[in-house]
Amino acid sequence: MTAYEIVKAELTAQPRRWLVTGVAGFIGSNLLEELLKLQQIVVGIDNFSNGKPANLKAVKDVVQRKDWKRFSFVEGDITNAKTCRRSCDGAQIVLHQAALGSVPRSLAEPILYHAINVTGFLNMLSAARDAGTRRLVFASSSSVYGDDAAMPKIENRIGRPMSPYAATKWIDEIYAEAFSKLYNFSSIGLRYFNVFGPRQDPNGAYAAVIPRWIQALIRGERIMINGDGETSRDFCFIDNVVQANILAATVNTAAAENQIYNIAMGESTSLNELFALMSQGVRKIGVRNVRSKLIYCDFRAGDIRHSLADINKARRLLGYDPTDHIKEGLARTMAWYNIQRGHRKPGKNAIRRGC
Repeated sequence: MTAYEIVKAELTAQPRRWLVTGVAGFIGSNLLEELLKLQQIVVGIDNFSNGKPANLKAVKDVVQRKDWKRFSFVEGDITNAKTCRRSCDGAQIVLHQAALGSVPRSLAEPILYHAINVTGFLNMLSAARDAGTRRLVFASSSSVYGDDAAMPKIENRIGRPMSPYAATKWIDEIYAEAFSKLYNFSSIGLRYFNVFGPRQDPNGAYAAVIPRWIQALIRGERIMINGDGETSRDFCFIDNVVQANILAATVNTAAAENQIYNIAMGESTSLNELFALMSQGVRKIGVRNVRSKLIYCDFRAGDIRHSLADINKARRLLGYDPTDHIKEGLARTMAWYNIQRGHRKPGKNAIRRGC
């Protein structure tokens, strides 16, 4: 059995009480789904600024009725310290996903990003400590590596932040380290690398590249690439991120606590390569005569040129073992989006869950 299979069996045998912030978002709702399938007790908080009620309904539709009853929802904002304290009451583990993403939006609204990503994080960190929570696992970002050009990215070597978003995530890591030293409070930060998968929103000016391109390919719309298309990323399917959060929440070795981990596949894909894979993928789900055209634009301010993670630390200390490479992840993601658009009914194995 893998480390994750062992942990899932242990959790099912002895459920715990979890708090998931940003529970109605892309990552938060996928975490909620897995935890409920493992028969955990979950409190979720969201203010629906990014999250969607539809994501919670989607989880309700796929879990058993008895498991859905284990979930309670708080509509609230993490910038409100009282809401954070109330939500943390009785929680054994906090999975903190609530934040504003998007590098370009952070350039336009740096004060808002600081309020949510830093002040909101500090509110939740303080509330979890005061509530006697066993551990807080929080979403950091590969953007923390900034202008460091070395590849692959290793956790103890970062550059200078290139955007307000990156700066907020770096500050979160600093606060978490301070709380571990000053208050002996356990936390683990996960630096996500370009997460994608079902329930990721393809709409809006700041939508992530994969859901935006899937929608454009299905509709036959033009696809914009910032730069020459040779910019590369380490794309990570959502199930791998869910696995990492649960492993980080439950690991019980001292060496693994109060650490930062890269969460990725450890593989690099250029945007040109991504377009080719996705063009092939939409044909496989029944979309014919793909006519989307690539349009190359200027490089985008605040973007890093290349990103590739070294995931050995997470493998060694957490037992992290990513299961879905980009091709498999894209196939599952495209099948999901196609079903949502009503192109065809899902086949027996159209979307599989779990690792």
